[in-house]
Amino acid sequence: MKSRGRRNLKKMVVELGAQVDRNASDDDLKKAYRKLAMRWHPDKNPTFKTEAEAKFKQISEAYEVLSDEQKRQFYDQHGEEGLKDIPPPGSGGGSPYGSNKTGFNPRSAEDIFAEFFGTSPFEFGSSPSVGRSNKKHSYSDGGTENMYRTNSETTTLKKPPPIENKLPCTLEELYSGSTRKMKISRTVIDANGCKVPETEILTIEVKPGWKKGTKITFTDKGNEQPNQLPADLVFVIDEKPHDLYIRDNNDLIMTHKVTLAEAIGGTTVKVTTLDGRTLSIPVRDMITPDYELVVAKEGMPIPKDPKNIGDLRIKFEVKFPNKLTSEQKKALKTAFNS
Repeated sequence: MKSRGRRNLKKMVVELGAQVDRNASDDDLKKAYRKLAMRWHPDKNPTFKTEAEAKFKQISEAYEVLSDEQKRQFYDQHGEEGLKDIPPPGSGGGSPYGSNKTGFNPRSAEDIFAEFFGTSPFEFGSSPSVGRSNKKHSYSDGGTENMYRTNSETTTLKKPPPIENKLPCTLEELYSGSTRKMKISRTVIDANGCKVPETEILTIEVKPGWKKGTKITFTDKGNEQPNQLPADLVFVIDEKPHDLYIRDNNDLIMTHKVTLAEAIGGTTVKVTTLDGRTLSIPVRDMITPDYELVVAKEGMPIPKDPKNIGDLRIKFEVKFPNKLTSEQKKALKTAFNS
C-alpha cells in the first residue's frame, strides 16, 4: 500500500480520536472502533445527541473503509471523494468511472455496531441517520464474551462512581494559573473484552483564582470494568501552605511584625506579591491590637468575574521591648499624658 494513502487512512481515524499508526492490524482497528463507538453512541450522549449521531456514523464509515481491503485500496488511489465511484458489489469490478456514482453505500451504523456486540445494547430511537431498529436492549459485558437480552424497557450500562485524586497547587499557581501534565495509568477493555493496562498524558489548565475543592473532570478516563461504563477521572484542587499568605475566600491575609515605636510612629510595609511584584505600603495610623490594613485589589483573582480581585489584608504583631530604661519610661509617660 502506498505510504501516502496509509497516512490518509490514519488521518480518517485520528480525526475521530483513535491513535492508529500506519502498520495498524485488524485488532488495532477493532479496538479503536469499539472504543469510539461506545463513547459516541447517541444514547450515551443525550445532551449532544445530534453531534454524537454524526460522529457515530463517521466512525462506522471510517471503520468500514479501513477494514475492507478493496475499499481501502480504492481510497488510497482516489481519496475519500473517489469512494463514491467504487464499483458496486456484483458489478464484476468494471471501471469505477462509469455512470454509476453510488458504488460505496455505507452500511447502517447499527449493523456494524451489532457485528461487535451481537445486537445493539442501546435504543437508537427513530433517527434515520444512525440506525433502523426500534428494539430496546440491555447490555452486559462479561469479560471475553458479550451477553445480550431484549427487554420491554431500555436498561443502560451502570456508570461507577468517579475516581478522585488530589491535585496539590501552590498559591502562586492558583494566583496566576498554570498548565499541569498528569500521567495516568488505568485499565481498559480491549476489542476482545480483556482487561489491559493503558497510560496517557492528560493536560490540566489551572485557571487563575481557582479554589481548594475545585474539580476537573475527565469523562470516561477512569478504569473500565466489564458490565459497566468507564468511570470518570476527577482531579480535586488542593492548596499547598504558603510561607507568607493565608487565603480567605478571595482575600489574602498576611501578618507583619512591627516594633512598638513603629506601631506608634508609623512605618512602611514592603510586600512581595504572588506574581513577584514589590509593594511599599505606608502605615500612618497608630497600630492597635485589632488594627488591620486593607490593600484593595491585591488579593486573589475571581474566576467568574475577572474584573474583580480580592483584597490584601495585613494584620500586625507588635513586638514589645523586654525592658525600658528609666529615661525611656519617663519619655513614654510624658508622650501619653500630653
